[in-house]
Amino acid sequence: MVTLSDLKRSPKLAELRVSYKSRTKVSARKNVRRARDVVEYLREVWDKDTLELSEHFVIVCLNGSHQAIGWVRISSGGFTQTAVDPRLVFAVALQTASSAIVLAHNHPSSSLEPSSEDIELTKRLRDAGKLLNIQVLDHIILTKESHASLAELGLM
Repeated sequence: MVTLSDLKRSPKLAELRVSYKSRTKVSARKNVRRARDVVEYLREVWDKDTLELSEHFVIVCLNGSHQAIGWVRISSGGFTQTAVDPRLVFAVALQTASSAIVLAHNHPSSSLEPSSEDIELTKRLRDAGKLLNIQVLDHIILTKESHASLAELGLM
């Protein structure tokens, strides 16, 4: 049991804050109907200088009409991987009241082939989203020249 005096003595808890201010010019409320729509949106917001340098994992948050309400970089890693914590993914989705999300990460190697880890993470996040009634629509792999959609590949 926690008492009021315990709360007064405890350190402050970390807080996740999502800002709705954008540092980039992005299409306002872009409709996301196909993988191509997501890729267009991602190419507007992604730092092009890091596409071939290090791996990043982002989510695109969508409202009930599948309009992009924003994007958040969940993690940054090295040349071949980045760690993704499902709790952070869905903390952002819940805080933004997202009805659906699209997962995305880049492959600095320019390979469009999803790894077994990519596929497993996608399935774990899709299943977690079902519990929270947040649909995971797709997982996009982005390279400098192209993209791959796990939904279009039948890997969702």
